[in-house]
Amino acid sequence: MLLRFRVANVRSFRDEHELSFVVDDDQPAMVARRLELAGKRSVGVLPLVGIFGANASGKSNVLAALTDMRKAVLNSYAQWASFAGTERVSFALDDRSADEPSFYEVDIVLDDVRWTYGFELGTERIESEWVHSYPRGHRQVWLDRDASRTKQYDWPGSRVKDRAHLERRTRPNALLLSTAGTDNHPQLSPLFHWFRRNLWLINPEDERTQREAFTARELSGSRASRILELLRVADLGITGADLVSEQGKKVTVRLQHAASTRPVSMDWRQESFGTRSWFALLGPLLLALDEGAVLLVDELDASLHPRFAAEIIRLFHDPGANPKGAQLVFTSHDATVLSTPSGGRLLEPAQVWLTEKDEDGASELYPLTAASPGEDEDLTSSYLAGVFGAVPRVLEGTVYRTLLLDQARRELESSEDEVKQG
Repeated sequence: MLLRFRVANVRSFRDEHELSFVVDDDQPAMVARRLELAGKRSVGVLPLVGIFGANASGKSNVLAALTDMRKAVLNSYAQWASFAGTERVSFALDDRSADEPSFYEVDIVLDDVRWTYGFELGTERIESEWVHSYPRGHRQVWLDRDASRTKQYDWPGSRVKDRAHLERRTRPNALLLSTAGTDNHPQLSPLFHWFRRNLWLINPEDERTQREAFTARELSGSRASRILELLRVADLGITGADLVSEQGKKVTVRLQHAASTRPVSMDWRQESFGTRSWFALLGPLLLALDEGAVLLVDELDASLHPRFAAEIIRLFHDPGANPKGAQLVFTSHDATVLSTPSGGRLLEPAQVWLTEKDEDGASELYPLTAASPGEDEDLTSSYLAGVFGAVPRVLEGTVYRTLLLDQARRELESSEDEVKQG
């Protein structure tokens, strides 16, 4: 499970910010699950968090930073060319950030043991990298790498095997964990494989056809009945689905729609964008629930009715539907997913995170709990009213008035030109 993610000098985040799934004891959440850790410790962990904010405030960049970290772990050894430096996107709106390293760190739980893993990427090399473990509740340093030292690698204790081999095979611009995972190292590869099995990103634009194809393949597997049921209950008029294999072409899906006499099978290209978005989401969603993985969904409300988004949230909340502790991080513009139609809270304050830009154009990420909402406060109404911040700084009618003023200015300039020419 993911406990925390920290990032700095990445994309629109200049300063260090943290996204946390951990619930403080003084701010309990009903949906949090108690996770037992080694060393007779326990922690309350949320099954999902939602990130809200205005356009271009940095919501999507939280998810992008998580996937940047994942890609660096999986690809730096095998795919980053030795002469090409590192692959990173630093904060672009000041000069000094380009020369400073980008910072990433996660706290995760593997087999009841908490781990901390992080690194700093410079332009040309890995500036630092560290691995900490807490098998008895106290920190054990497994790796401390610092490119500025004469002896770059420090391995306290004797916990990690084949250290000299790992050092020789790890290039200056590659993460040692990437090398260890590629080599299937006995102590470090489980940490590498956590990144491989988690932090899957779904957004409304990229790879939708691949997700559609994945869900279609799942229709012939063990998840088929759940996919069909979720299609039916979505109130799209769908009664079933057929896999059609045309000669010389790939297998395609034809959804069956209810009609007055018998179900009608429709060509996939005729389906609405909303139906296709829902279908494309179902395969990865059920896989994450079955694997207990961390799923990232950018713009959860894109092409989905708010009630669809609410049902996805309920799936992650429900221990019956989510027995392996899968987690969801999503972004949304739609504040209605904060509340149920009856006026209750769909998300608790501890699950809500907000982003907004400061005067220098840097994104800030902060929890709703920092605004101390009232116990019975309507989160949707207060958010839309700007009580918590993270909403567009546009007064009602501003866009309309701007266009009118611009039109009036152009008409005046045109009249003045006519007078001068006359």
